[in-house]
Amino acid sequence: MRYIELFSGIGGFRKAAELLSYDSNIDMHCTAFSEIDPFALKTYGNNYNLNGEARMGNIVEFTSEREKIQQMSNFDLLLGGFPCQAFSLLGKQLGLEDERGKILFSIHELLAQKNPEFVVLENVRNILKHNKGETLNKILNFFKEHEYKYVNYVVLDSQNFGLPQKRARVFFVCSKKELSINLTENNIIDNFMNINGHSLNMYENVLEILDKKVDDKYYLSEKIKHTILADGSKNFKSKSQIDLDVARTLTATMVKMHRACQDNYYSDDFILNNHSHKDTPKEILFKKPVRKLTPWEALKLQGFNKEFYDNAVEAGVSGHQLYRQAGNALSVNTGYALLHYLFVKCRIQDK
Repeated sequence: MRYIELFSGIGGFRKAAELLSYDSNIDMHCTAFSEIDPFALKTYGNNYNLNGEARMGNIVEFTSEREKIQQMSNFDLLLGGFPCQAFSLLGKQLGLEDERGKILFSIHELLAQKNPEFVVLENVRNILKHNKGETLNKILNFFKEHEYKYVNYVVLDSQNFGLPQKRARVFFVCSKKELSINLTENNIIDNFMNINGHSLNMYENVLEILDKKVDDKYYLSEKIKHTILADGSKNFKSKSQIDLDVARTLTATMVKMHRACQDNYYSDDFILNNHSHKDTPKEILFKKPVRKLTPWEALKLQGFNKEFYDNAVEAGVSGHQLYRQAGNALSVNTGYALLHYLFVKCRIQDK
């Protein structure tokens, strides 16, 4: 099965497809990808065997030139996580009025000319409620107008697929054929739990992610600790907790070190002795060694392995950029679970 990966980032969908191809009898081959971030491209280029596939670059510019689309190889499946900042609860939620929100519809000509059999796209869960459901309706109608007979979506959370991170994302699934599959999270979870052998990295809880010893630079200084661990400020009240068994959703801006109500922080007592300070009074907690995630741990929480991290570092990608890339990435296990359900369990390509 030939596929392309749009808005690829560091290739969460591609890694999922590669592992699925390795684990099953489904031969998945990438023929093109698009990404504009130069640092993500470094990580991508040093981790995948780029052998002749089209490098589409800026998808808006690429799809504005019909000749470029015509020169592409045909493909069966379009994968991608289209820009989510326009719909995120952490952003201004301008949605389709935001240039980033309009990018999805830039693939119109690509769908019209190449007519892929299947489309699987990912975005933040908030897109379902954005603009009182109007945004969702526009997206669903967009694919129906391109003659996709099956257009559906499902919300999947990474913590249900062997990655201890609360990360709920919506996945849109479109097919040129009428499908009778029951696309629910429970069915996808049940199928995932019954897979006999796979190449994914799986963790029971965040303690299996955290390294026992890390560089001192990851520890909170005494000066910043009071801000990070505080329960908000005069105009912003929050419940700050550390040492959570399941990590909060990683964000692309975690390098800025948000308060502990948004980001993930861990004490040495938790990491070394499994003694949680989740509900410890702040005046005691201020005296404890507390640190943030390392870039490697952030990538682990998204399902990437040590070789992937080492290859990125070898390519000259900084820790700052690796945090950003991990926060933007598709969780490998979640992508794998969905693709396995669609193409191995339900065999939608054979219907």
